[in-house]
Amino acid sequence: MVTLSAWAPLRRPAFRALWAAQFVANVGTWAQTVGAQWLMGDLGGGALAVALVQTATTLPVFLLVVPAGALGDIVDRRRLLLTGQAFMCVGAGALATLTAVHVVAPWLLLLLIATMAVGQAISVPSFQAIQPELVARDEIPQAAMLNGANMNLARAVGPALGGVLIAAIGPAATFAFNTASFFRGVGGTPPVGAAA
Repeated sequence: MVTLSAWAPLRRPAFRALWAAQFVANVGTWAQTVGAQWLMGDLGGGALAVALVQTATTLPVFLLVVPAGALGDIVDRRRLLLTGQAFMCVGAGALATLTAVHVVAPWLLLLLIATMAVGQAISVPSFQAIQPELVARDEIPQAAMLNGANMNLARAVGPALGGVLIAAIGPAATFAFNTASFFRGVGGTPPVGAAA
């Protein structure tokens, strides 16, 4: 029996492109999370308001991921992924713009974060479903391991980058970076955002 390298799935161009896009998008999402929590504090929010940022990030995913998975079995997954990415990109772009011009309010911050979470809920099931289609059957365990490593590496890099951007420019920079991260997939495979 031949043991495959842990890196074997990266030899496949489609998997490699999606993996790279996912990494950039995940870094953007984690940087944005730091920016959103920082901004909520700057807007006068206390501990509860800062905690609500995480609630706005996770509650829509919790409520919508199962229906989105069922929808992914009915409609074209690529379109569903692009729809989810559009929700996230528009939300991040609006948040970057409103923060830069100093008109964002705590309720609007939570609304836009929740909008991006809806996009994540739409995207995640379809992203998970297409992964086995990108690699050979015997490479699926390595692909799953690489996807886990991707998320963990982004989880380390994103908040650090977010802190640097906040210190150098301000929280709007983290939202702008996240918006830009979605364009890694244009013309090819769409990025995935914060696939948890």
